[in-house]
Amino acid sequence: MTSSVSRVDRFERRTEWPLAVLALVFLAAYAWPILDPSLSRSWKHACTLTALAIWALFAAEFLCRLILTDRRGLYALKHIPDVLMVALPVLRPLRLLRFLVMLRMINRRATVSLRGRVIVYIVASATLVLFIAALAMLDAERGHPNANITTFGDALWWAVSTMSTVGYGDVYPTTSDGRRIAAGLMLAGIALLGAVTASIAAWLIAQVRDVETEAQTATRGDIAELRAELTRLTTALAQRDQGFNTP
Repeated sequence: MTSSVSRVDRFERRTEWPLAVLALVFLAAYAWPILDPSLSRSWKHACTLTALAIWALFAAEFLCRLILTDRRGLYALKHIPDVLMVALPVLRPLRLLRFLVMLRMINRRATVSLRGRVIVYIVASATLVLFIAALAMLDAERGHPNANITTFGDALWWAVSTMSTVGYGDVYPTTSDGRRIAAGLMLAGIALLGAVTASIAAWLIAQVRDVETEAQTATRGDIAELRAELTRLTTALAQRDQGFNTP
């Protein structure tokens, strides 16, 4: 089991950068036709084929990881998001979450502390989820007769207000696909807000602990200095008394 796990780990480390590049290309191929409605049909077709080819590579990569591990059922259960993104075409926008593989490299190179890693993950994840949700919503709503989300600016504003749980209601989805995307973003927003709250609480506790540690260290130092001074004074008094008592 140990050798199997190490094989999977080695494979994941070797494929991190290629997957990150593929995820970036996938993001561009998905976003370009949505952000530029005037794009020619040939370019839209090329973007669709590129996205499908990269999705197939993601699926092959996940199958390779399954082959490299002995307990394939347990591994699949521990990687349910990968299974869903690979197996269910209805979750096509979620395949963009493969872009999160780049966060591991950013995390290792940009930070050295656990708190720093958590902050990097949260900020990068929130930004990526907002961008993806806005793209998916615009793709679902654009062209619908009753739609009020018709530009990327509208979609991004909707994503921010929804994810922050403010929900002004000035723009909202009118299609079934749009409502499903909204439901997913609501759940993601709740999870990220919980992570942000927990991170802030952990940071505050750590700051209080650091202050208390510094105060305790300073107090111990002051006590040690007072003891040394008392010892010096006691020694000086003893020497003076001894001098007085000497005939």
